[in-house]
Amino acid sequence: MKTVIFAALAAAAVSAPAFAQDAAPFTGPRAGVIGGYDKLGGNDGFTYGVSTGYDLAVTPNITFGPEVSFSDTTVGGGGAEISRDLAASVRLGYVVNPRVLAFGKVGYANTRIEASNSNTGASFEGVRYGGGIEFAVTGSTYISAEYQRSEYEDGIGGRDAGVVGIGFRF
Repeated sequence: MKTVIFAALAAAAVSAPAFAQDAAPFTGPRAGVIGGYDKLGGNDGFTYGVSTGYDLAVTPNITFGPEVSFSDTTVGGGGAEISRDLAASVRLGYVVNPRVLAFGKVGYANTRIEASNSNTGASFEGVRYGGGIEFAVTGSTYISAEYQRSEYEDGIGGRDAGVVGIGFRF
């Protein structure tokens, strides 16, 4: 399935028509903070963390690049709590206009779940995918909104998050 998703993203990047718009405000290294709603199973809470990435202009209006994030959450229940979340993704973006980038992403997620009042726990791996919008406030500052879905192995179910962020490009 990962191969099919990657092939579709690559095909979209190669076959996209060139427009006069410039991807410049959405290229280069970036780093930011995120926060928002998080839900795992029947439990919901607040997620917060940091993300960083690097975007390359594939065409004048298509960007592509890696992204990594580290976050934590207040989600817990049933004697367990999520202690941390790591993710590494690739992101494909489309410049809607000179200040707005729509993007989709897919990648790897690793979440640690610990028993309450204990240091015992387990890490669960899975696939993370999602999409969102990035708005260039200035040439180096952006705000974003995105939806993330993580599907974990070992039958623990999926995780949904809606996050907003603010970041800087260097």
